[in-house]
Amino acid sequence: MRTPLTELVGVAHPIVQTGMGWVAGPRLVSATAEAGALGILASATMTVEQLRAAVREVNSRTSAPFGVNLRADAGDARERVRIIIDEGVKVASFALAPSKDLITELKDAGVVVIPSVGARRHAEKVAAWGADAVIVQGGEGGGHTGDVATTVLLPQVVDAVGIPVIAAGGFHDGRGLVAALAYGAAGVAMGTRFLLTSDSTVPDAVKARYLAAGVKDVTVTRAVDGLPHRMLRTEMVAALEDAGRVRALATAVRRAAGFRRLSGLSRRGMVREGLAMKHGKDLSWSQILLAANTPMLLKAAMVDGRTDLGVMASGQVAGVIEDLPSVAELVDRVMKEAHQTLEALPRG
Repeated sequence: MRTPLTELVGVAHPIVQTGMGWVAGPRLVSATAEAGALGILASATMTVEQLRAAVREVNSRTSAPFGVNLRADAGDARERVRIIIDEGVKVASFALAPSKDLITELKDAGVVVIPSVGARRHAEKVAAWGADAVIVQGGEGGGHTGDVATTVLLPQVVDAVGIPVIAAGGFHDGRGLVAALAYGAAGVAMGTRFLLTSDSTVPDAVKARYLAAGVKDVTVTRAVDGLPHRMLRTEMVAALEDAGRVRALATAVRRAAGFRRLSGLSRRGMVREGLAMKHGKDLSWSQILLAANTPMLLKAAMVDGRTDLGVMASGQVAGVIEDLPSVAELVDRVMKEAHQTLEALPRG
């Protein structure tokens, strides 16, 4: 199935595996690339040295194109961009809109730039700055998310920009891919569906928790970091939502020690990190600390398997996913179902 996305990045199928922190590592990304889709390596939870090693590991596993996701506001963003360029990575994706200068630097080196956005105006901005394509995530998507449904946001963005648009938020099968194409998208991006595969390194107990979840077990909360964050409703989330400010601050301080060990940040550095993630929001001190702690909260579940202590970012599709195929099986299934859906459409 050829679309502007497959032609732009050189993959066989118009499917993107999103760059999920602690989840989208070399094994998942290389499996996705080998299956003919676009795998995106998550770098925000890696040091610069770890990122270079991860990129080289993916390159050792596959010769197919893949991408790296960056935090545009990271202090070492330019150093990470140099790794992408030096190591021959095909695609750079961004969780936040990159600066015009970063886009230009990457494009001049032949790297395809695909930012992720959650609003039409953001898509228009990065398109004007030279982005090659854009991933647009509707409110159904996992992690930090907006409140506009994909079915409303996607056609808005398609109509507003003249670059390929990749739909994210609520996709898990071939029918969804066909629906996205009908809206004018060039493909779909999926996170939770790739997390729930046998190639994902997420602990089995955590995968079981996702598989057991119903649609109503996936919630949007501001209790973690003050921003709308879609995740599974767990004991940790319930405790943060029920806690008063004093208890929430005590929880945040306890968890700050773990994140400091992970990141090497000083206490003052952690506060700076949290303040940088405010994005103009009125956050309490507990939320500021938790904003800086968010990577540690995710790691507790996604790496350590502590479903009682961590948070589990999740799209609403977790409530309808029931199995753990390999990535190759998943991509093959999605494409077969997409072709069957297209063939079944009435022709007038």
